[in-house]
Amino acid sequence: MLDRPVYANLIRQRLGANPVVSLLGPRQVGKTTLARQIAQEFATPHFFDLENPVDANRLREPLTALERLKGLVVIDEVQRQPELFPLLRVLADRQPLPARFLLSGSAAPTLVRGVSESLAGRVAFVDLHGFDLGEVGAEKWRALWWRGGYPRAFLASDDSAAREWLEDLIRTLLEREAPQLGITIPAATLRRFWNMVAHFHGQTWNAADFARSLGSAESSARRYLDILTSMFLVRQLPPWFENLGKRQVKAPKVYVRDCGLLHAMLGLASPAALEGHPKLGASWEGFALEQVITRLGERNVWYWATHAGAELDLFAQVNGRRLGFEFKHADAPSLTKSMHIARQDLKLEQLLVVTPGNQSYPLSDWAEVVGTRELMPRLDTLLAAPNP
Repeated sequence: MLDRPVYANLIRQRLGANPVVSLLGPRQVGKTTLARQIAQEFATPHFFDLENPVDANRLREPLTALERLKGLVVIDEVQRQPELFPLLRVLADRQPLPARFLLSGSAAPTLVRGVSESLAGRVAFVDLHGFDLGEVGAEKWRALWWRGGYPRAFLASDDSAAREWLEDLIRTLLEREAPQLGITIPAATLRRFWNMVAHFHGQTWNAADFARSLGSAESSARRYLDILTSMFLVRQLPPWFENLGKRQVKAPKVYVRDCGLLHAMLGLASPAALEGHPKLGASWEGFALEQVITRLGERNVWYWATHAGAELDLFAQVNGRRLGFEFKHADAPSLTKSMHIARQDLKLEQLLVVTPGNQSYPLSDWAEVVGTRELMPRLDTLLAAPNP
């Protein structure tokens, strides 16, 4: 397992300022490993894994079990006992505070709802993603793009082993994880819908198209999308729209968040198969987009498009600056009419065109090509820049 110092430091900071920290992320992305690492730094850590029957039994009388504890209390897979949240609110309000709580779990509706209703004002959130370029090293971008960011897939002995693990994960998520979260949709139906999302990867959501293909109501298609989004399996990138005197697209774009899962859902057998697939460009867009969002955060990013055809893959507000991102699987991208329109309408200070490989060079005084190897350092520079 690779060290994840950025996330570890973020958790430490949040624990120092809040009585409760909620570590959210998809299955098998490393939440438990990271939580155990943080727990070892405390003199008196206490760890409860609610998938372990012994630990679950220890919390059958939660007040008795938790009230006397001091230091750090880690509760893993906390969504399995949502009744804990009201009690945690009481424990988090004690003065002086004898213990802080680190909760981890899948991004289930029960977890998010329980936290928002019971722990408002007391909890800080940390969203854990899969490995990114900053963690694995920019020189390994091809492997990360093909295998995805799940630790066990990326660190597998070869591509075949990584694919087998991803296929098993898909089955586990649909057949075991989803029912445990209270999702009653048949696994076959949810997989069919997820496969459809994979083939629409990088496109604007259209509930009517999905509903016709599924033979269901638009409300059902919307519910399926929200379920996969809440499990951190699909990203809905919201649109940015403002009063520009133009008709702007107001539906989200949808992506399979992990590119390894995307390639598995598309049935691609090898990187060579991806190179010849119609979804090559969309796959690159999703991969590069996730790298940028992992660094910049999820709260200040959108895409932008008009009904006249102008579009920007990613629009971000960073330290008071308006930034644009385009993701091009091309050797020598150039400025396009759409980029000029986006710059003018959105008042972009800078536009970054992210491409595979090593080459980085300016396109103009406001646009530049950024190769994969330079992407993370460039983003860190933008984050470190003071407000204008």
